[in-house]
Amino acid sequence: MRETKFGLAPDGEGWFIVNGREIRWRRWERLGVYCDFEGKKRFPQLGFNIIVLQPEESLGRYHAENGQEDFLVISGRCVVIVEEEERKLGPWDFFHSPPGTAHMIVGAGDGPSVVIACGARGRGRKGLVYPVSRAAAKRGVSVPKETRGPGEAYADLARPTRVTYEDGWLPEL
Repeated sequence: MRETKFGLAPDGEGWFIVNGREIRWRRWERLGVYCDFEGKKRFPQLGFNIIVLQPEESLGRYHAENGQEDFLVISGRCVVIVEEEERKLGPWDFFHSPPGTAHMIVGAGDGPSVVIACGARGRGRKGLVYPVSRAAAKRGVSVPKETRGPGEAYADLARPTRVTYEDGWLPEL
């Protein structure tokens, strides 16, 4: 691990152990704060994130992709929009999204929520699509026009910035 001005970051391809409160985080306008545990290179097989969402913040734009994704709510309240349906999620609720399933999670309730997200990698962006969705639009997470390009789907948002972990983001267990 190497020390950065925003916290620790992996430096190389070997194994490591790090506490989520010590690693560097990112803040993305309307998409909460998150850590991905990655350094300069992304993990090749599996993405793993901790995300802290305030009410109305989301993990991203409503989308479907060719890799599996899984989500576990650790604390707080969320809603998942999945295939044009909205479902409530609370602590320890698990959402499995098989390849090709249109979905997005949005913070809800009176305070922050903490979500663990992991997904398969290495399958390329061939199957990625951001469809227009009425249900997602009600929560502000639909694109206005269907696209396959992340750059277009997120064009209205500034890029994420590196930040240091702030006390209270992660609950004490």
